[in-house]
Amino acid sequence: MVQKLLNGMIIIRKEPGYTSNDVVAKLRGILHMKKIGHTGTLDPDAEGVLPVCLGNATKLVDLIADRDKEYVAVMKLGVTTDTGDLSGNSSVLTEVAETVIKSEISESEVRDVCQSFVGEYDQIPPMYSALKVNGRKLCDLARSGVTVERKARRVHIYELEVRSVELPFITISVRCSKGTYIRTLCEDIGNQLCVTDVPAGGNADTAVGAAMQHLTRTRVGQFRLEDALTLGEVEELMSSGNDSYERIRSHILPVENFFSDCPGIMTKPETDSRLLNGNTLIAEDLAEDTVKKSGGNKMFCRDETDGNKPVRYRAFDSTGQFRAVYLYDSSDGIYRSEKMFL
Repeated sequence: MVQKLLNGMIIIRKEPGYTSNDVVAKLRGILHMKKIGHTGTLDPDAEGVLPVCLGNATKLVDLIADRDKEYVAVMKLGVTTDTGDLSGNSSVLTEVAETVIKSEISESEVRDVCQSFVGEYDQIPPMYSALKVNGRKLCDLARSGVTVERKARRVHIYELEVRSVELPFITISVRCSKGTYIRTLCEDIGNQLCVTDVPAGGNADTAVGAAMQHLTRTRVGQFRLEDALTLGEVEELMSSGNDSYERIRSHILPVENFFSDCPGIMTKPETDSRLLNGNTLIAEDLAEDTVKKSGGNKMFCRDETDGNKPVRYRAFDSTGQFRAVYLYDSSDGIYRSEKMFL
């Protein structure tokens, strides 16, 4: 099959059992191209939204990873494990009987504790994670039986809704900042719930603990689960005959879509070369203020500022072709290239 150039983002619904790297490897075979990158790891047992960048969109990987995310998680109270979840590779560390949990933990207490996590809090990353310490992944160290001290990281829980309480199981939906580990959030919630009716030898007010049973990521930035394709669906589209590339392209989002909430600038015909070369731009290089509608957004506004912070702009050449992302610094009136997408 002749390889054709694909640039943009495709939203994959990762299924349980695949790592994020597995998804990339399989897509390289399905799409017959090498330049593919995922936008952040999702646990092998988890499922849900995994934005994947193709071609020149791989320049977006770090930017997409910074966006906030939404999850639906099911946790089980009364059990803690070395991995923080109930995967087949987990080892149980502590247990509290379900009868004790049902008799001592109330739904209102569960809801109050969950709400207490809304806002910023310091979270200690789990040993079974892809974070690196001295060049080695924590998960690799954990599998070798090594535990190292991890510094707490400030994360932000924007919203946390308790969807159902069927003790010992709790289902929550979470909207959070990048770097938040939902497994750890479940553990931390469980550690705030205590019981006194424990077996002989137990301590009064013992934390019941919790482990995550299931996780679905429902959104990353503006990318939602309902717009995602499974690997099987991508493969089916690519095996649909001579128009397979046209079919798959209908599911690939242009790079520009990622910046749909950013204002835009357009160069004049005589200054297109400055844009195409990634040179700095000033107001005199730009076309007169124009309004271009795209999804209801006004794109061509050159007078927006955000205090002293540089404002990100989509940059178009004089023909209206999206070419780059620029940062505008109001302190000197200069637009500087951030990323080029020629």
